[in-house]
Amino acid sequence: MGIVESGTTQNAIIDNYEFLEAALRRVGSKKSGPLDTAFFPEFKVPRMDARLAEFFGAADVSVTRLGSYRGKDVTFLNLMRNPRTRTTWTLPSHVMVARAIRHIWSTGEPITLLTPSSANKGTALRDAVLRAIECGLVSADDLQMVTLIPESARDKLWSSSLNEDSGLRARNPVAIYSGDEPSNVKKIAREFVDQYGKEFTARTGRRLWYTLDIDNYRAVDALRAAVERRLAPTAGRRIHVHAVSSAYGLLGHHFGRSLLSGTGGEAGDPPPSYFLVQHLGRPEMVLNLYHGDFSNEHVPDYRLDGEAGLYRQDQEAHFPHVADDPEEFLDITFYAYQAATSSDMNDIIAKQGGGGIVVSRRECLDRYNEITKLLAPAGITLPSDPARLRDWSLVMAAAGLLLGVDRRLIDAEDDVLLHGSGSYTQDDFTPIPGHHLHGVDDAQRLRTVVFESAER
Repeated sequence: MGIVESGTTQNAIIDNYEFLEAALRRVGSKKSGPLDTAFFPEFKVPRMDARLAEFFGAADVSVTRLGSYRGKDVTFLNLMRNPRTRTTWTLPSHVMVARAIRHIWSTGEPITLLTPSSANKGTALRDAVLRAIECGLVSADDLQMVTLIPESARDKLWSSSLNEDSGLRARNPVAIYSGDEPSNVKKIAREFVDQYGKEFTARTGRRLWYTLDIDNYRAVDALRAAVERRLAPTAGRRIHVHAVSSAYGLLGHHFGRSLLSGTGGEAGDPPPSYFLVQHLGRPEMVLNLYHGDFSNEHVPDYRLDGEAGLYRQDQEAHFPHVADDPEEFLDITFYAYQAATSSDMNDIIAKQGGGGIVVSRRECLDRYNEITKLLAPAGITLPSDPARLRDWSLVMAAAGLLLGVDRRLIDAEDDVLLHGSGSYTQDDFTPIPGHHLHGVDDAQRLRTVVFESAER
């Protein structure tokens, strides 16, 4: 068994629609709770038609064989083909918006989405909302969105008609939080929902959907397993390599395999291993995997090589051997602090195999030319100057793959599937200008932004 045809493309959603519906039903069957305190649209999507097919047109994915590295066959799953986002978040965002569309059509109730994000989730959901309006599926009043991002992510959030058009900008504001801890955007958004959610619906007649729930992503990330089965089946041991913050994508793939097995589909045997790649600024999932807790006491001590101006350590294979700064923060995309998903991922890896590695910017740069050549068969072009990169997800994952094989952390498996979850440069987009952003430092200030958006 192997790749159907290297470079094969399919629409992950349209070509696997029945599987998606089954995944949504499975997730939805386990959800409970009164809708007036925790609203979410049903885990159902509208019946497919021409308008919906146009809307889902951005959900193309592809599979390409990249060649081999030290005896390992490497295949690339490109989940970032949407030119308006260049990240994997296109798929779950479009399905979430489709669920919202179905609710609006069936009840007449308008919806406001509230999304804390380190930028990429926010960009993708904003794109899906805009695309739904462009395709005539909903009006600008039917579906609106408020995004809350940390200050450190402001240069990663893509500008679009949702902020360039004054009317859409008023209905879909972007709030920016300038506090010290980027992940506090989640805390502030959650506090707003708990304190003001009922008041918002009572005053405006709009449903408020706080979108940061793994189940909104799990059912859609299950599509990765369906795509793999169709385009890159394997009979051997395969390891999936992914740059992670909370590992939603790998957990979704695991869920998808369970669905394929449970419905009589060929999920592949033996079950795959999973390999987590993180950066020095957020190494907690790797720490937890190997030590059972999130304590930074497990981070190795680095010594300064004064002559080279670099920090080095050679005691821990799962951490960078060289770094410009042991406290660097490579990419704000990966900002989840002590991810609640760690225990689930640990359990899966304990049963099925795998591992994890933390990489540094210096290691990514040292392997940059090699990574560029590795990805070339898939049509991925990295900038000659890596300083132009604005998303390091793919480079991180590829560096983790190479280093993992070099250090024999990836050893038992001869088949590697590299998940391409994000890669873009400063030339691919224009950031939302500062005068289109709203400063927020707590839930009360966020209340002003959200309520005003509903009154436009």
